[in-house]
Amino acid sequence: MGEAARADCVGCSDRGNSDDTRPDVTAEDQTQQMLSRGQQMTDPERQIRELTQRIEVLEEELMRAQRLSSVGALASSITHEFNNILTTVINYAKMGLRHTDDSTRTKAFDRILNASQRAAKITTSMLSYSRTSSNRIEPVDLKRLLEEVLVLVQKDLQMHRIQLDVNASATVWAMASASQIQQLLMNLIINARQAMQENGRLRLIVRDNPADGWAEVVVADSGCGIPQEKLALIFDSFYTTKKPDDNGQGGTGLGLALCRRIVEAHRGRIRVESEPGRGTTFTLRLPRCEQAVGFVSTAGTAAAAGAR
Repeated sequence: MGEAARADCVGCSDRGNSDDTRPDVTAEDQTQQMLSRGQQMTDPERQIRELTQRIEVLEEELMRAQRLSSVGALASSITHEFNNILTTVINYAKMGLRHTDDSTRTKAFDRILNASQRAAKITTSMLSYSRTSSNRIEPVDLKRLLEEVLVLVQKDLQMHRIQLDVNASATVWAMASASQIQQLLMNLIINARQAMQENGRLRLIVRDNPADGWAEVVVADSGCGIPQEKLALIFDSFYTTKKPDDNGQGGTGLGLALCRRIVEAHRGRIRVESEPGRGTTFTLRLPRCEQAVGFVSTAGTAAAAGAR
């Protein structure tokens, strides 16, 4: 208040000075001032556009950071998995070198090949998940997306003794961005695991709902649950129900907020049901579509071959 008043007083003193040596304002100067004021009027519009573009860039960077944080949450289990694979490869390589009979060497080569294929599958899934992919909306197979996510999280679930029940026997097609839906599923599954103690149960369901026009994925855990008064807040940015762990690390409050953003961009729906002490169920609904053009299902052919 005082500082503003002093400024006003200085202005009044200057205006009252009879020795005014300011130059006369010409018509050209007045025109330039009017143009300048007109430019200033359009500046806010330009600034709004620039801020909007900047926000969009920051949102994309936030999405990428959240994807990498999901991989970071699985780093320990994935490292453990690779250690097991390397141990298998080394031990069977030694066995093949020690024994010269064909049957033992063939067994060793088979085990080495299986372990190497498992490692390749993990690295392929991790690279596919981590890299920036197209956000184009197109027909995607939700069952296949879930399987790719499970390649990365399965070892983490095993390490925490989580029982996994998957019901995804049929192929279900949805109009979606594969990379964004993978990110959403990864986030929900990691959250579910973190909400459970050892010997918890995680149920994953992929189902078609043609009557209502939805392709649905259900992620249900038997964890601690969420109190009713907090349920309406979990999709808000920076709101988290996770308590800090022994290292002081808790939730960022961004995961579910980004999930909601992804669902809204797909014109889908996400519903959450929870009961403290009994667990939480998230139901994701995306616009369904028929089988993608050019896709040929081999399920029936494989079944018939197996029957013969």
